[in-house]
Amino acid sequence: MSRSSRAIIQIGLALVLSLVAAMLIFRWMSGRTVEQAAVPTVPVVVAKTAITKGSMIQEEALVVRQYAQEAEPAGAVGDFKNLLGRTVAVDVGLNEPVTMAKLVGDKPIGGISSMIAPGKRAMAVKGNMVMGLSGFVHPGDRVDVLVSLTEGRSEKPVTKVVLEWVKVLATGTQLDSPTEQGVTASVDVYTLELTPQESERLALAATRGTLHFALRNMTDNATVLTHGETPKSTLSAFRPKPKPKKRVRGKKEVSVQVITGADTTKVKF
Repeated sequence: MSRSSRAIIQIGLALVLSLVAAMLIFRWMSGRTVEQAAVPTVPVVVAKTAITKGSMIQEEALVVRQYAQEAEPAGAVGDFKNLLGRTVAVDVGLNEPVTMAKLVGDKPIGGISSMIAPGKRAMAVKGNMVMGLSGFVHPGDRVDVLVSLTEGRSEKPVTKVVLEWVKVLATGTQLDSPTEQGVTASVDVYTLELTPQESERLALAATRGTLHFALRNMTDNATVLTHGETPKSTLSAFRPKPKPKKRVRGKKEVSVQVITGADTTKVKF
């Protein structure tokens, strides 16, 4: 047998073996496809659009998707009719399962009451455009609250920080922060989340004086202690220190006590 004939036979055998291997791989892949298709699934309600904390669930915000039975989330709901009118306790993202743990109670509860943290209270105060930083204070922001009032019998004016790192729950009737950057909100009522003691402090401050908001960075939660500002301390800001008096060397100060009736004073020379 010539070399050329032997080479042709080897090539033919290689082709036959390749075809057999391809058929075996094809049958194996087909079997896996059938096996995967046979995995049992269950319906799970997910969010078709993002649902913000405190919102009541509407039908248009939900969709039912099939999950593998083994991957079914804990507390998942298969029929969205059981969720209509319920309130979410946390933000639910797009395509995220709406589970029972993310709902408020077992009854439809909506509005701002579902957004209040345990142990806190929601309290509204009247404001203005200046207090709201020209509309740039939005729900979810953190502010410090300052009050300007008069103190004591002398009615000395003073401005003091009375609350720090306070969460803004709502501005007017708006419970959510705008999604677009730079959007302002012209409102005259701000709802804050406070402890009962802080609520009392804010009520007194709002009754006795004028409130101001100082917007804080969301990552800056440090507590800053202040003494408050009076007209005297305010006017002394950026004032140069008084120059020390020059004393003449070799000359001693002489104090003379001057008695005038019942008053006694000292005069230095």
